[in-house]
Amino acid sequence: MILNHIDGGKAFDFGRTSADYARFRDIYPADMYEKLIALGIGKEGQKILDLGSGTAVLPMNMYRTGAHFTATDISPAQVRAGEELAAERGMDIDFKVCPAENTGFEDNSFDVVTAVQCFHYFDPERVADEIYRVLKPGGLFCKIFMDWLPARDPSIREMEELILKYNPTWTGAGFDKYRFTYPEWAEGRFRIHTIHNYDTKLSFSKEAWLGRVRSSRGVGASLSPELISAFERDYRTLLQKSDKPLSLQHEIHIELYQSEKI
Repeated sequence: MILNHIDGGKAFDFGRTSADYARFRDIYPADMYEKLIALGIGKEGQKILDLGSGTAVLPMNMYRTGAHFTATDISPAQVRAGEELAAERGMDIDFKVCPAENTGFEDNSFDVVTAVQCFHYFDPERVADEIYRVLKPGGLFCKIFMDWLPARDPSIREMEELILKYNPTWTGAGFDKYRFTYPEWAEGRFRIHTIHNYDTKLSFSKEAWLGRVRSSRGVGASLSPELISAFERDYRTLLQKSDKPLSLQHEIHIELYQSEKI
């Protein structure tokens, strides 16, 4: 994938990270899923479409709710990894390789559409049209981000500086706090239902955190194998500077919209 507004147009492919993604990207805290359930996402019998699903982290964590999930992603490798995990866990999740902007599902097919950590990779106007089309009247669209906070966590700031050493065009560094403004793509399609932000600390083993960073766009999705190995060597050295467990600052941002379709 190449997007001019991301990494200076440098190509990236999360399919290259599928093994790490399946092992290390199931990192969202339990209270996030409980908040989604409280907001009406995951009711028994709901049909939920998860766009940019990767290895289906959200569908697998919310499978217990009794909703039926369909996980889509543009990467065949990510979808295959998700299918393998679902089969291992005995979960009946539908999978499809397709772009978020053109899913091929019928009109009014889903009660809920979700997009976790991926909306900025979509064409906003086209994907808004597609979400509006496949949602039932009054259906919900939930956009979720979880970002690490380098401005509040020196260890994250050090990690970002190392990524930039190996990938100077990476634009994922320096995030502070998400500031919501009503998006143009929502106009005429969706009304705001809920906006919810909160900070959290996540605990990782050093190996799990290294895997999470390695699976990121700035490293595994875009660097050559040689540069990934060099980054990993240097980051292991950096992580050994402290014997303390990793407890890292993150922010979770949930935007919930309701379709204005009658």
